[in-house]
Amino acid sequence: MVLFFAACSKKEEVSETPKETPEQAQPTPIDQSTVGEVTGKVSFQGDKPKPHRIMMDQDPVCVQKHGGKPVFAEDDEVNANGTLPNVFVYVKSGAEKYVFAPPSDPVTLDQDGCMYKPHVVGIMVGQTLKVVSSDPTTHNIHPMPKDNREWNMSQAPGAAPIEQKFAREEVMIPVKCNQHPWMRAYIGVVKNPFFAVSGSDGTFTIKGLPPGTYTIEAWTTVGGTGQTQDQTITIGPKETKTVDFTFKPSA
Repeated sequence: MVLFFAACSKKEEVSETPKETPEQAQPTPIDQSTVGEVTGKVSFQGDKPKPHRIMMDQDPVCVQKHGGKPVFAEDDEVNANGTLPNVFVYVKSGAEKYVFAPPSDPVTLDQDGCMYKPHVVGIMVGQTLKVVSSDPTTHNIHPMPKDNREWNMSQAPGAAPIEQKFAREEVMIPVKCNQHPWMRAYIGVVKNPFFAVSGSDGTFTIKGLPPGTYTIEAWTTVGGTGQTQDQTITIGPKETKTVDFTFKPSA
């Protein structure tokens, strides 16, 4: 009985690795001479959300890392030019006929100044998420998915990276730190490589799209966590299409 429970406990620490299928072993060939791209900008219209200051007093290490300067939550961040950073933009539909192998390179999520960096990140199903820490304090990484397996792991200063995979598509997975409750990140898990995160100027680019018709979705935490907008576009060979999104405060 003791051995049985020990085995179950150990199993919980193992990442949920997708089973290999023939489709995963044989990605769909795409003629790179015909691919196009989608570019755009994400804007915010209306009264900007009031910045929420984070109080890190419970951990002196976090305070010292920022040199005593005020730190604000990124969930309601609006760029100075009225655009939105940290918006996850991806091909929601239209790429189902293609099969893509997950990249061998991991996606890195850092913990620096008791904040997750980047705040929003995209990753493919079966690709490795590599969690590292640049802080001399213990963190607790706790993704809270609905369609994937939930896990919760501590990471002490100087500890080895934590590596996990997600077996199913899910947009978005919130991540928190049980040690520092203000820490938030969001992970977009998708089956195709056609995604991007808007930057400090609100722009994004999705490259390598084969000719076809696609639904592009944008997801943001600003104005109400989980706001989304969709647009359908058709891309011809070597064509570049512009798709802009404008979000407003939720009701």
